[in-house]
Amino acid sequence: MLKEAGQYDAKSLEQKIHKLWDEIDAYSRVREQRVDGKKFFFVDGPPYTTGRIHLGTAWNKIIKDSILRYKSMNGFHVLDRAGWDMHGLPIEVKVEGVLGFKSKKDIEKYGVGNFVAKCKEFALSHRDEMTLQFQNLGVWLNWKDPYMTLRDEYIEAAWWTLKKAHEKNLLERGLRVVNWCPRCETAIADSEVEYSDVSDPSVYIKFPVANEENTFIVIWTTTPWTIPANIAVAVHPSFEYVKVRAARNEKEEILIMAKELLKNVLKQGRYQKSEILETILGEDLKIEYKAPLGHKVPKQNTFPHNVYMADFVTAENTGCVHIAPGHGIDDFELGMKYKLPIFCPVGPDGKYTAEAGEYKGMHVREANKVVLDDLSEKDLLLASGKILHRYGHCWRCKTPIIYLATEQWFLKVTDLKEKMLEEIKKVKWYPDWA
Repeated sequence: MLKEAGQYDAKSLEQKIHKLWDEIDAYSRVREQRVDGKKFFFVDGPPYTTGRIHLGTAWNKIIKDSILRYKSMNGFHVLDRAGWDMHGLPIEVKVEGVLGFKSKKDIEKYGVGNFVAKCKEFALSHRDEMTLQFQNLGVWLNWKDPYMTLRDEYIEAAWWTLKKAHEKNLLERGLRVVNWCPRCETAIADSEVEYSDVSDPSVYIKFPVANEENTFIVIWTTTPWTIPANIAVAVHPSFEYVKVRAARNEKEEILIMAKELLKNVLKQGRYQKSEILETILGEDLKIEYKAPLGHKVPKQNTFPHNVYMADFVTAENTGCVHIAPGHGIDDFELGMKYKLPIFCPVGPDGKYTAEAGEYKGMHVREANKVVLDDLSEKDLLLASGKILHRYGHCWRCKTPIIYLATEQWFLKVTDLKEKMLEEIKKVKWYPDWA
């Protein structure tokens, strides 16, 4: 006999199921029944305990729960310890917000020990709240004995791993240019950088050629703040470059740039007349130039400034690339190749150090206008505008990143690459292309 279904009340049904599971201790009984089955070991990729769960974390746990239930229903003894990520900057940034901190200096005033204790308190309180939320979704995990990254058992395992890497000569400290968050004052992995559209300067700058009156190499950049750290100019060895006599407002000067880009550069600079004097292959551009901001950054006058060859130069903008080895990944590699000074006059807080001369104490992004004004005063600013482009931000605090040459610890993965590739072949990946 058919019975007419009543109104579906999701909340009421959910409460009944949870009550039943609690009364009969369903989770523990199912696990006990499977204890002799083949083991299925699950590692919970842990969420940060920074607040309430959201759709992403809910979806993540529901998918995992579905797979674990499937394995359990097929007789597997599922080892399913829950996990919580309770250390690192995501927690710190949240606590800094609660305490009203603006910089790392505030943490020092508050006391590092006090701050760590506050972070632990914050992480543990949100763990309890998030556990209840996941349980309300019906997720079955070992919630009573989760692994937590703030516990010694986890921290000691991380140190043990580093110790083993050190014993195998896989741990090294070296100078590298890295993504850097000046607010968090820490390096950021490439995978942690979030990109969004920002408006930045788009400027063409003239670098005075040494021993050639009124002659300039033209570069383009969106980061004028790196000009105080300029060490070299890169050109492509196989591109054609030109020396062109150009006139605007009845004033003539000789400019050097890629031939293919001449028309656009002259348009940007609003030159009325021009004449090509010489065409040169990039590999033949043996040019020394003067530091454009040597009058503001005295240390710049102690460095030689020359043109170097680089295959990464593209036929865009001017074809001449401003190189600051302390503030760019390609720049750094070029600097190492040619043994150039790795000049980085910027501190971890994103402010110029004493090495930056008159710019000392300025935050780099706030210094863009000052740098451009100083270049304009010396008649070295060919053209200035704005560009809307994708730029990297810290995923934790949303601050625009900078590139900084700093001493960092690295694992020499290249030494393990072949072995890692062999091990990968033994793993079943879902999907196959992963």
